[in-house]
Amino acid sequence: MNPTSKIIVALDCDNRAAADAVVERLGEECGFYKVGLELLTAVGPEIVKDLVARGKEVFLDLKLFEIPNSVASAVRVAGSLGVSMVTVHGMGGSSIMSAAVEAARDFPSLRVLALTVVTSMTDADLEDIGVDDAVDRQVLRLARLAQKAGCHGVIASPQDVAALRGALGPGALIVTPGVTLPGGSPAEHARPGTPRAAIDAGASHVVVGRSVTRAADPGAGFRLVRASLAP
Repeated sequence: MNPTSKIIVALDCDNRAAADAVVERLGEECGFYKVGLELLTAVGPEIVKDLVARGKEVFLDLKLFEIPNSVASAVRVAGSLGVSMVTVHGMGGSSIMSAAVEAARDFPSLRVLALTVVTSMTDADLEDIGVDDAVDRQVLRLARLAQKAGCHGVIASPQDVAALRGALGPGALIVTPGVTLPGGSPAEHARPGTPRAAIDAGASHVVVGRSVTRAADPGAGFRLVRASLAP
């Protein structure tokens, strides 16, 4: 796989102008963007439609956690927008994930990914909500549940990738937020890693944010990430 196709740039912006500026600065170099709750709430689904119309792939990071019927409806809307990936929350259980997978069947290019444990969470955070296992064990438990439900892959931290690849096999997508270039700030991520380390461990895609979007020159930042993944 071409290194560029493994990079998803997170448009974690609170307004359309800022998101458009990043996309314009990156031009043809970047073909895959993440649209999350912040940008979607701020500007609505038109940003997704416009990215798809420009030939970009979109990872719609909704982290759906609702009754199965509502989740299925949201997945169908995501599919109609032309997105390539949509997320459901693994802690919602098998019925939610299965509903999402079934709803995605009408959209052959849509992949359903299950969030395992949010990259900001620690063992203590899990204990607060009544989960006795450590993060690494909870990640594997939810990933296996997601695979059984038919999900195409999972979202997990760079530090979880090696164990997940071993558990899920070669065909699963493993998308890793919480990556930063060496020397960069991990921000709120409790289990960070570099893009290269994540890919070497078996990640299919890395999600990069501030390393690109907050760089003085986003194009230069993107090329640094791409160079770090070169063979």
